[in-house]
Amino acid sequence: MGLTKAASADPRTGMGSAERLIYDLLIELGEDPEREGLLKTPERVIRAFKFLTEGYHKDVDELFNDAFFEEDYDEMVVVRDIELYSICEHHLLPFFGKAHVAYIPNRRIVGLSKIPRLVDLFARRLQVQERMTKEIAETMMEKLNPRGVAVVIEARHLCMVMRGVEKQNSFMTTSHMLGAFRDAQSTRMEFMNLIAPRSA
Repeated sequence: MGLTKAASADPRTGMGSAERLIYDLLIELGEDPEREGLLKTPERVIRAFKFLTEGYHKDVDELFNDAFFEEDYDEMVVVRDIELYSICEHHLLPFFGKAHVAYIPNRRIVGLSKIPRLVDLFARRLQVQERMTKEIAETMMEKLNPRGVAVVIEARHLCMVMRGVEKQNSFMTTSHMLGAFRDAQSTRMEFMNLIAPRSA
């Protein structure tokens, strides 16, 4: 993604093509991009979007980095309340919330920090929540080969909170269950009980 000044700079302004798009957008919105508060806005916006979409440039195998370990453990492993921040691909507005990820090892476990990093990898792309939930679960299943994987994501979408129906307290919940979590209701219920809100 050519978002730097060096790549295709506008000879009239010295801006990169992406920055020029933001400059023109400000004009389209009725603003003056030459006023003091907006002078560096195109550069800041592009820098922010590059950070928020860095998941496109990350490799799953490199993320896991051989952090798999043989272990004689076959009970559920749950990482709950993983904060996530993403961008809705329909309106380019943020959505944010928490992911809960579980797996049942098949004599193979993964380093604990790798699960939140995997969530970040898929969250830092233009996304829809349904697809992201599925991507996380299927990647865990492929790389770990566990007996089962479960992912639940609860998120608030600013495209619904700030515009459209403007429902400030609405959350969207998505889930994707594979293996034992899909096949056995008792396993699924155990997971749901473990991620249920804890009493104060």
